[in-house]
Amino acid sequence: MNEALVKELLTKATDLNSFPTGPVHVRLAKRADAEGIVIVINRAFRSAEGSFVEDDRVDLKGVLKLLDTGTFLLAESDGQLKGVVYVELRPNAQNDESHAHREHAVPEAAGLSSGVVFNSHSQSSSPKSLRAYLGLLAVDPARQHSGLGTLLMNAAEEYCRGLGAGFMDIKVVNLREELFGFYHRRGYAQSGTSAFPREIRTTQSCHFIEMSKPLPEDLD
Repeated sequence: MNEALVKELLTKATDLNSFPTGPVHVRLAKRADAEGIVIVINRAFRSAEGSFVEDDRVDLKGVLKLLDTGTFLLAESDGQLKGVVYVELRPNAQNDESHAHREHAVPEAAGLSSGVVFNSHSQSSSPKSLRAYLGLLAVDPARQHSGLGTLLMNAAEEYCRGLGAGFMDIKVVNLREELFGFYHRRGYAQSGTSAFPREIRTTQSCHFIEMSKPLPEDLD
C-alpha cells in the first residue's frame, strides 16, 4: 500500500483539528519506534491490569516480532507518543454461515488494552478472504478518557477496511468488565473465548472474551 493511500485512510478516520487536548498525528510505526511502543503499552496495561497481572504485557523482542506480522498505528501529540494499537490481516477461514453467526455474538483495551496490527506491505483483497485482528490498544495513563482510544480505534478500523478486511476481531480480558460497553457500542459482539497467555503471570484466573465486528465496504 503506497504512503499516500495510508495517509488518506488514517486522515479519513481521525479529525485531527477537533481532538480535545490538541492536534494529534496518527501514523504507521517503524521498527525504530519499537522501544517507545513497549513503554506506552506496558505503562497503560500496568495501570489497567496491575490488580491481576504481575508481568509487563510486552517486551522489545515481542514488539519487533509483531512488526514482522502486522503493524502498529501510533498517535502522537507535541512530538510524543501518546497511544498505540496493533493490527494484523489474517486469512478468513470461516465460511459465510460462520460469519453470520459471529456477527450476532460481543474485545480488549489496556486502559484501553486490545491488540491488532497490519503489515504496511499487505495487499488489498476481497472482504470475504481477509479478517483483521486488533490488539494492544494502549493509551498513556495521562491521556486516558480524552477520546484518544476512540480515535485510534477509528483509524485502525478504517485502515483495515481500506486493506480489504471484512471483519475486525479483538480479545478482551474477562476481568476488564468496564471495556465491554465501549466495544459493544462500537458494534462488537461476543464470538467465543480463548486462553490468556500462559507466559504472563496473573494473580487471578482469567481468560479472553473474543469479539468481532463487520467492516462494511460502504459506510454511506
